[in-house]
Order: sequence, then C-alpha cells, then structure tokens
Amino acid sequence: MDIQARRTDTVRAFGTLSLLAGFVVSLLSMPSSHEPLKPQILAAFLILTGLGLRIEAAIGDRKS
Repeated sequence: MDIQARRTDTVRAFGTLSLLAGFVVSLLSMPSSHEPLKPQILAAFLILTGLGLRIEAAIGDRKS
C-alpha cells in the first residue's frame, strides 16, 4: 500500500469518527432543552469537520 492511499484511509477514518462524535453529542444534548448552546456548537463543529475530512479523502482518493 502506498503512502497516499494510507493517508487517504486515515483521513477518511478520522472524518467518520468526527461525524459519529458530532451526532452522539447532538443526540445526548437534545433531551435537555435548558442547557446552554455550547454542546450544539461543539456538535456542529465536529460534524462540519467530519464532512470536510471525508470530502478531502474523496478528492485525494480520486487523484490516485
């Protein structure tokens, strides 16, 4: 396996992990409506980061 393929797989795995963490944070903070907005901001940041990493991996996989 070449270095580019390993890097793409690693980025894809981190993106998936970030997406899952964002969704878990979002689901756990959903039932309590009187909490501050900070958990939802964290969840949105994790989800957007995960999406970005997955897109980067897809573009990198397409080039190789």
